[in-house]
Amino acid sequence: MSVSTAAVDQSICAPLPVLGADVTVPLVTGGDVTYAALDYAASAPALQRVWDDVAAYAPYYGSVHRGAGYLSQLSTDLFENSRETVAAFLGCRADDQVVFTRSTTDSLNLLAAALPADCQVFVFETEHHASLLPWRDARVTYLDAPRTPGQAVATLERALAARDPYGPALVCVTGASNVTGELWPVRELAAAAHAHGARIVLDAAQLAPHHPVDIAELDVDWVAFSGHKLYAPFGSGVLAGRADWLVDAEPYLAGGGASRKVARRTDGGVDVEWHTTPARHEAGSPNVIGVYSIAAACKALTEAGFDRLVAREQQLVTRVREGLADVPEVKVLSLFGDDAPRVGVISFVVEGWNSSHFAAALSAEYGIGVRDGLFCAHPLVRTLLGSEPQEPGECGAPEAAPGERSLNAIRVSFGAGTPDEHIERFLGAVRELVSKGARWSYRTEEGRCVPDRGAAQV
Repeated sequence: MSVSTAAVDQSICAPLPVLGADVTVPLVTGGDVTYAALDYAASAPALQRVWDDVAAYAPYYGSVHRGAGYLSQLSTDLFENSRETVAAFLGCRADDQVVFTRSTTDSLNLLAAALPADCQVFVFETEHHASLLPWRDARVTYLDAPRTPGQAVATLERALAARDPYGPALVCVTGASNVTGELWPVRELAAAAHAHGARIVLDAAQLAPHHPVDIAELDVDWVAFSGHKLYAPFGSGVLAGRADWLVDAEPYLAGGGASRKVARRTDGGVDVEWHTTPARHEAGSPNVIGVYSIAAACKALTEAGFDRLVAREQQLVTRVREGLADVPEVKVLSLFGDDAPRVGVISFVVEGWNSSHFAAALSAEYGIGVRDGLFCAHPLVRTLLGSEPQEPGECGAPEAAPGERSLNAIRVSFGAGTPDEHIERFLGAVRELVSKGARWSYRTEEGRCVPDRGAAQV
């Protein structure tokens, strides 16, 4: 998988309009400033186009499936058309299914529940917890963090070849790390999996918002992603791919919508005939607005042109990495090295600083929202930091001594809606904090690091 770094005419590739672009937040130092949202990897702001599409539909909201009324029929058509839109966005094969879920986590737990008996799962320790933890009822082989894409492929091949018994197997791998932003060799890993009789699911939560994802081209069996990272609010996700394991499995949730026919038996029990369509795993009233918002985001990104969006984002990635490299106290975390292709997700530590303290200062003193901690990828971050983590909420803990590694990390992430000004403000704030220190002291309050307003300015 490669990322284009071709030059882009900024006049025709401006940031996509997003909600909240004009929101102002107060500064602890006085006054207020336009908020710089640089935490896209957690939840990206909604595209204005998505919000407008949902608002246009909202008055026509109705029950989905089986309703005879006009609004129910309209909502059902919109729901099923959204399924087709997502399938096209992902390059699904003709016989693939698109199942709507609540999130990437929900999608992978659904697949975990559909695994055939005696299936063995192979997953790198570098995964987000959403793809690291759902396989509790399977035999799981956790693979050590590779240091090159080639090592990742070789490690997987060895593990697959050595499995005993040589039965059904599933490989779970991320497309882009939520910690380092680095792209994984998905196509090569898929080839290795299939060569050893295994299947592969791609966690595209961080990849889909930044880069085209094509199931057929990558030759993966399933793809999972979340709407809230794809500029689509309202809590929906997608599991798309091969139908056979899903059709053979018991419904993920038992209830209305998943059942095609239910009848009482003469012995007093109940016989159920379950759907073999995606409805089999979509019991209950579906989140039609969340589903439609995902489809609207897919259309907006496609129409904007992924080539231009990717190229502009690469310019921002280069600017951030060069800006951080100019600050000697900053160390950017990387698994595959500086030359590895990546999306707009960058984690780093600052020598002598507690990461929670640093992130809180960026917010309180500069109006910049980033993330600090272990990013729901604890084994990976611990590997990259080479140390055990601090307890959650210890922003008031003693700062790391000069030369020591931080106990947690700071993550800045951005995407199609990020203006250049937010990147420059972030880099300026990093330089100023490192050179002058925070202007306020900070303390822990209900697990959060906040300015100690009772203390004097530093």
